[in-house]
Amino acid sequence: MSAITAYFQSLTLLQAGVLASLIAGAAAGVGALPVFFVRSASTRVKDVLLGLAAGLMLGATFFSLVFPALETASGQVGSETLGTLVVAAWIMGGGVLLWVAHRLLPHEHLVKGRESADHSRIRGVWLFVIAIAVHNFPEGLAVGVGFGGGDVGNGLALTAAIFLQNLPEGFAVALAMLTLGYTTPSAVMIALATGVIETVGGFTGAGIVSLSAALLPAALALAAGAMLFVISHEVIPETHRNGHETAATFGVMVGFVMMMFLDVALA
Repeated sequence: MSAITAYFQSLTLLQAGVLASLIAGAAAGVGALPVFFVRSASTRVKDVLLGLAAGLMLGATFFSLVFPALETASGQVGSETLGTLVVAAWIMGGGVLLWVAHRLLPHEHLVKGRESADHSRIRGVWLFVIAIAVHNFPEGLAVGVGFGGGDVGNGLALTAAIFLQNLPEGFAVALAMLTLGYTTPSAVMIALATGVIETVGGFTGAGIVSLSAALLPAALALAAGAMLFVISHEVIPETHRNGHETAATFGVMVGFVMMMFLDVALA
């Protein structure tokens, strides 16, 4: 048992979830630091990096959220078939929840621009802050519930995956802010702000599971559905807008394989 695993096992579920989401979220700020030295990157490089992030998120969704949810739900209801149906319903619920958030909250995509019926009343900075909340809250939620049931190895694997995917995401966000005229320190701080949102998500996820162990499969599946929505609706489409679909797709595959390795190595 590693010292890190032992330390997280000594924490309560709530403490572990919040600390892990804080660490994972801070990676966005770490990933943004290179903009102090590299103020631009080719579209191809950015698409590959975002593809890598999508692959890590996709792997984390299946290995650290869906699979544990299926195992736990099947044990609770005494049937693999019924447990699968329960998990499927909550996965769809997570996707619907994010879809509703996208419909109701005005926000900005990284490349596409504003989506709002009446965005003239809201300053661009607030639109971007809302976008951070919509797109990154599910990641923190996933990390928070990832420690549910006392499976520290699963929680750490999920934390590592979100940490790694936040590095290129933070870099991409900071570069986008530079193109909008933000100073380098401001661009880095905006990227780091995603960490704050993820910590809120981590607290929420860990808090939900702390209330009752029976809520674990529902929380895992809900987070999985939200993550799948973000991956398909936001991240992957961004990588396919500029003619670099093949390179970005291989980035997704590499990220998925990395998460598979992390899940086994940290189990």
